[in-house]
Amino acid sequence: MTPLWTSDEVAQALSPIAMTAPFGAYGVAFDSRSVGAGDLFFALNGETTDGHEYVADARLRGAAAAVVSRDMPGELGKLVRVPDTMKALVDLGRAGRRRSTARIASVTGSVGKTSTKDALRTMLADQASTAASAASFNNHVGVPISLARLPREARYGVFEIGMNHPGEIEPLARQVEAHVGVITNVEPAHIGYMGSEEAIADEKACLFAGMREGAVAVLNRDNRHYGRLAERARDFGVARVVGFGRNAAADVRLLACDLQDSGSDVVASIHGWRIEYRLGAAGEHWVLNSLAALAVVEALGADVLQAAETLAEVKALPGRGARRRLKFGEGVIELLDESYNANPASVKAMLAVLARTEPAPGGRRLLAMGDMRELGDAADAYHAGLADAVAASGAAQVFLCGPHMQVLWRRLAAAQKGVHRPDSAALASEVAAALRAGDVIAIKGSLGSKMNNVVDAVLAASGGEAGR
Repeated sequence: MTPLWTSDEVAQALSPIAMTAPFGAYGVAFDSRSVGAGDLFFALNGETTDGHEYVADARLRGAAAAVVSRDMPGELGKLVRVPDTMKALVDLGRAGRRRSTARIASVTGSVGKTSTKDALRTMLADQASTAASAASFNNHVGVPISLARLPREARYGVFEIGMNHPGEIEPLARQVEAHVGVITNVEPAHIGYMGSEEAIADEKACLFAGMREGAVAVLNRDNRHYGRLAERARDFGVARVVGFGRNAAADVRLLACDLQDSGSDVVASIHGWRIEYRLGAAGEHWVLNSLAALAVVEALGADVLQAAETLAEVKALPGRGARRRLKFGEGVIELLDESYNANPASVKAMLAVLARTEPAPGGRRLLAMGDMRELGDAADAYHAGLADAVAASGAAQVFLCGPHMQVLWRRLAAAQKGVHRPDSAALASEVAAALRAGDVIAIKGSLGSKMNNVVDAVLAASGGEAGR
């Protein structure tokens, strides 16, 4: 099997100070715990850890070589010495992008970027060799390592780009050099750092910096910042703007959809061509994500009809809307796991899904939520603003944690109130104790709220996975 990187290619890309011996690398890693046999390990310096301390562990796990920035003992195996390991990783990512002939898409957005990226991976991989960012590898480390992992033979690549501070997207976009860029939407996520939705829109539009000639921008035609984003895209030299959504002017337009708790049946128009397809993930937000993904597929030149057929296989991931049927007593419960992130738009989307999810006989809809983070001075107002959507969700009991969720707690109807606790560790056992057979429990919160503690408590209280 041909290596992903030969030592000669690494030397050409990194111009190292020294290289101890030739090697062939079949993967690239920066976390020693995830190193596989034949990986090239980058010893990165983090805020609290120094990757050089894990070179020995990486070697024991089978690393082909390690990229380091200081003298290391010879018994640690094959070493590539560079002045700066982070810069070296970026350089290798750029080299991976330069040698690739793949058609590349970049994805960002306040909500739905990971889901859209994963849908694109599924759709394109069904047609040809496709590489995509792992998990949420969308920051200053995740983007270059994803590019460095781009296989020589890939025909398509999909790369997620994220941000929570100004100035983060453009340098990453210039590394990716996409042919197609999609912004799923602009909402007040990270507004505490960004200051305004307009500032968020301007930062998201930096996705279009450094794109290849003839580039296409895919934008949400329903979003109030569409005009601003389209103008910025053209300022960056984008050749064509494609809109998606319900709007009558959208190029990829939703005509009708039947929303169900197990997915949706969708009718859409793609540049005037009517198409019908089944989507395996539930929620209107997923329907709109699917339109964005189909617009990207068309712009990349892949087979849209085949891609639409593949959407039936797309499912929400753990922490991002995954649904699990679990044994509980003499019956089952259903867990809607959205514990990975939260902002006002994504919470309302989840509550709409909960409202359409029917409990089993004797069961109820239950809701557990932790604070939405990074909302700045308006955080309390955003939390209070969820009250109507919570009421409309049909949740029989609501369990909340965190200081900002206290504001929402005070606005709930007395009949809906379960408990409010300071944090998810204190809330978890209360949620698990309230469960009974037939219930549907939805769990949502920003990553920093650690609502995975509540998910773990529900799983521990259950009897394991239940069949359909």
